[in-house]
Amino acid sequence: MNRSFGKTLRALERGIESGLHLGAQVAVLQHGITLLHMAVGENQPGEPLTTDHLMPWLSSGKPLTAVAVLQLVEQGQLALDLPVADLIPEFASGGKEAITVWHLLTHTGGFREADKVPEHFTWEEAVARVCASPLEPGWVPGAKAAYHVTGSWFVLGELIRRVTGAAPDEHVRKEVCARAGMKNSWLAVPESEDDRYKFGMMHLTHETPPAPHPFLNRDRSRRLCRPGSSLRGPARDLAHFYARLIESDAPTDRRLLSPSMFDRFVTRQRDGMFDHTFQHVMDWGLGVIINSARHGRSTVPYGFGLHAGDRAFGHGGMQSSCGFADPEHGLAVAWVCNGMPGELKHQLRARELNTAIYEDLGLRGSTC
Repeated sequence: MNRSFGKTLRALERGIESGLHLGAQVAVLQHGITLLHMAVGENQPGEPLTTDHLMPWLSSGKPLTAVAVLQLVEQGQLALDLPVADLIPEFASGGKEAITVWHLLTHTGGFREADKVPEHFTWEEAVARVCASPLEPGWVPGAKAAYHVTGSWFVLGELIRRVTGAAPDEHVRKEVCARAGMKNSWLAVPESEDDRYKFGMMHLTHETPPAPHPFLNRDRSRRLCRPGSSLRGPARDLAHFYARLIESDAPTDRRLLSPSMFDRFVTRQRDGMFDHTFQHVMDWGLGVIINSARHGRSTVPYGFGLHAGDRAFGHGGMQSSCGFADPEHGLAVAWVCNGMPGELKHQLRARELNTAIYEDLGLRGSTC
């Protein structure tokens, strides 16, 4: 470990000592150069956590699906203002006929009943349940905002499938992961790959004593494609994803988005809107959170710490992970903690850890 990351290491160690997590992976790149890549603690009692364990990213993986959709927009196979029902007619059920691809990516569609898909459902069952979900009473798409945990991401995955003919997990792996050099990241891990990997465990650390997560640690969980929550990989892969996005001179065959589409991706599409799920004002791009510290540096959920630049963008994963880029500093960061301690404790942990990374780099202060 680079000794200059002492605050970061101490923050992770304090989390272990206080029971927030058993272990963690963290990776930091600046201008494409790896400055920090380490694992601390245990995967489960008696088993050290390594940098090679494939960790569940949960919602931190959402931006990969968003990028896959935006690639199809660039190619003319989708459009941001396209009503979803034009390609998935059954989605119009329950008053959802006006919802567009833009509404899905900005969490302004208003059909959160679709987030209640049972974990064990097949892809076809999940899509059918989401399509049957109604628009929330009085909701006008685009006029209000509320984060959709999973439902809208099944729809984005189904759009990928209907346009390309490929399963969403296969498409994301080929068009996003391969281009970004993320060879060990998967939306759904084939059984044939199990022997190649060590899989990271997730623990419910808000319980006493801590308990293994009842679903995420099962083999079946690794097999199911969930475009908004099932990506797994080492933290370094997620950091490389963000590094590739902000790499201005990447060759065309390695570029994830054109410069113009990247600008749309990270521009505030939702600016100053109150999020009815998070109960906080948050800014959003096309599938990514844009640094919302301007709306409360110490209160905004799933933020990037106290020193991130105003243009920083990324996404967090439920009570456990974070990935983001800060173009102002050429910075790409990803970390995964293997304990879910509850929302309040996680937000404090995330703020402390992201702030420590900046301070270890001497990047105090913010333009927010």
